Parts: sequence; structure tokens; C-alpha cells
Amino acid sequence: MERVKVAVVTGGAQGIGQAICEEFSRQGVIVCTIDLQANNYFIGDIADEQVLRRFAAKVLAEHDGVDFLINNACLSRGGLTTCSYDDFNYVLRVGVAAPFLLTQLFHAHFRPQASIVNISSTRHLMSQANSESYSAAKGGLCALTHAMAISLAGKARVNTISPGWINTSGQHLAGADAQQHPVGRVGLPADIVHAVMFLCDPKSSFITGQNIIVDGGMIKLMIYHNDHGWVYRAPYVA
Repeated sequence: MERVKVAVVTGGAQGIGQAICEEFSRQGVIVCTIDLQANNYFIGDIADEQVLRRFAAKVLAEHDGVDFLINNACLSRGGLTTCSYDDFNYVLRVGVAAPFLLTQLFHAHFRPQASIVNISSTRHLMSQANSESYSAAKGGLCALTHAMAISLAGKARVNTISPGWINTSGQHLAGADAQQHPVGRVGLPADIVHAVMFLCDPKSSFITGQNIIVDGGMIKLMIYHNDHGWVYRAPYVA
């Protein structure tokens, strides 16, 4: 009888994380999620080391191993003009330190062909003003990915997905919002889910240490002033 697989997903109560949990469940995978918001497994703040240790202990008490670890949770607390030192470090604990510690806690319990997928962002490649906390966390997660891919060689594959604009609100986005993407639409959570499932598939066993950008080609579109209707407007200064 085939063993039931186990997936650990952070930030699984809404948005992309929820969509990932739902797809794993649809495939018969047992899902263990942690989120500050209400969910059916574990409510807690992954910025807190002891919370992470209690969460991992619960997972391992109930299951003899982990097949998939999806480090999805993150947040922004602004940047240079709005983010305090403590807030900046809080975002790094959520976005970088938590994936590191969870990987460490599950290290001895990854099952054969285990896959770790870290959800980064194209914000590690390009930015808007005042977004340093989020961009730094996502950049750190990408660097953590290739480091762990080497440390876990033969134990687990480790890859990153960098989403672009993903519409998690459910509202209809068209017009300029869609057309600024070469594919002609804004992304959906399902687009990221498909990429996660691809990286978790044993058929992807030759892929590790990589960052896959899923953004509809947005960061490849070169934009000049007055090009295809785009007009540069200087930032507003009060």
C-alpha cells in the first residue's frame, strides 16, 4: 500500500498558501499548516522560535516524516521611511529565519525524494520605493535556497518560486493591469500552485537550487517613457 505523503505549509490560511494546501489535500496529501489566522491545524507566529519548535514537534508526533516543506509565509512592514529596526528584523524572522529553522527541525525527518519549495517574489529583483523589509526577506530566501540545496544534497531538493503580481483578492483585473504582462493577464494563485506541484513531483528530481520566476513575463518587459502608452511621472513629494 502506498504511503500517504505529508506536506508542511506556512501561511496556509489565505491566498497562495491556502491554494497550495487545497491542492495538496485534493491529491490526498496530509497537510500541516501554521498561520496567525484561523486554520484547522496550528495557529501561531512563525517569527517566534518556540512556536516553530512546538509546531514541528506536533507534526513529528503525528507523522513519521515530511515529504514537502513549503515556506510561503511573509509580510511587509515598509521600508526606509516607515520601518523600525524591530519591524525590519521581524520580517526577516518570518521570511528567512523561519524557513531556516523549520528546515533544520525537519532535517532528520525528510523522507526519500523530499522537496522544499520556498516562495520568494520578483521583489528580490526589482522594487518600489519603501519596500526594503519585504524585498530583503525575499532576497535572503533566494540565497538561503541555493545554500540549503547544497547542504541537503541527497536528502532533499530545495528550490524557490518567485511570483510576480498574483491576484489573491478575487476581483476582476483587466485593461492596463493585464496588458502590462506579456501574457495579457494578471497572475492567479493557481499559477503558483502549478509551479509548486511541478517542483514537488519526483519527475523534477534533476532540479535543485533554482529560482523559477512565475510573473507572466513582467520583469522582461523593457519600458521607456512614451513607449506603448507608458508615461513616466516623477514621484510625488509633499
